[in-house]
Amino acid sequence: MTQKKAALKFVILLGIVSLCADATYEGARSITGAFLGVLGASGTVVGLVAGLGELIGYGLRLLTGYLSDRMRKYWQMTTLGYLINTAAVPLLALAGRWEIAAGLMIAERTGKAIRTPPRDLLLSHAAMLVGRGFGFGLHEAMDQIGAVLGPLMVAAMLYLQQGYQGGFAILAMPAVLGLSILVVGQKIYPNPREFEPKALDLVFKGLPKIFWIYLGAIALVAAGYADFALIAFHFQQTAIGSQDEIPLLYALAMGIDAIAALAFGHWFDRIGFTSLTLAILLSSLFAPLVFLGNYVMAFIGMVLWGIGMGAQESIAKAAVTGMVPAEKRGSAFGIFNTGYGLAWFSGSALMGFLYDRSLNTLVWFSVAVQLVAILILLLVQREIHRV
Repeated sequence: MTQKKAALKFVILLGIVSLCADATYEGARSITGAFLGVLGASGTVVGLVAGLGELIGYGLRLLTGYLSDRMRKYWQMTTLGYLINTAAVPLLALAGRWEIAAGLMIAERTGKAIRTPPRDLLLSHAAMLVGRGFGFGLHEAMDQIGAVLGPLMVAAMLYLQQGYQGGFAILAMPAVLGLSILVVGQKIYPNPREFEPKALDLVFKGLPKIFWIYLGAIALVAAGYADFALIAFHFQQTAIGSQDEIPLLYALAMGIDAIAALAFGHWFDRIGFTSLTLAILLSSLFAPLVFLGNYVMAFIGMVLWGIGMGAQESIAKAAVTGMVPAEKRGSAFGIFNTGYGLAWFSGSALMGFLYDRSLNTLVWFSVAVQLVAILILLLVQREIHRV
């Protein structure tokens, strides 16, 4: 087996693990808000728990990325993170109080924060051999297949009148399958670093300047990207979509996400940053279509929203791989994910505030910050070409 084929199989293996994990926790996230309500939580509590979980899920990656580089225990941290991330979900079936359910929801986000930076680093080694854009794009595509399957599994249990407990319990299946594949993968590929050619023995005192400029651009994209919770709220308030249609629009976006990740990942390996710039330009148009248009325009807007998500979760990370040496990549992914998450959180809060006051202002803000991000990306592209 050639190294390239082995690297591709490794990418697929991690993709299957992520597929199973996404099926588990995305399936749970489709009903956790309603489940907390059934257990007696208020709307304020639901919002605080969701917000705190996301803040921990992104903020903690700064620490876990740093620790993964210091300890070099990439497989161990990845496994621990996936264990916490997925084991917390089926345990929700046993939660009889909203406080317990809230704790498990936060534990799930904590597990994701632990495993994401070292997992991305392991993936980056193989991606350097099969193509950075293709490697991360394929992984994201498989990831999003799970994001569609999980909610469908839960919906089936609810249709069969098994209740929320049955919905959480069925998610133990992908959780156990994903963890089993992860353990086997660690045995087959104990040192994925071997996929990547050894770099020159250079001393790096910190992350390169170009990385920080690039992070600023991606943070602007995140800040201007409306969370689906706000989009779903708008659809409900304006009757653009029925209660049954709104989840289907989300599933549509997740399917587009998977296709876009593969397509733009392929183009990234051929035309570089131009593919990322094009994806952001397309996705910058989602806000006026979603928030100011009719059903048909909203449908098109969700397609563009899905394209942007696919690019952000795949080639945005692929670009980091080419900027940072392997020895500091865990920290870089941790910083990247934390910066992205904090910008997303801040932007979502601001857009929620703007929604209650002026939809036009919300739309202008969303489009403007993404267009500024494109200008910064053009600067990054020019600097990279100079090297």
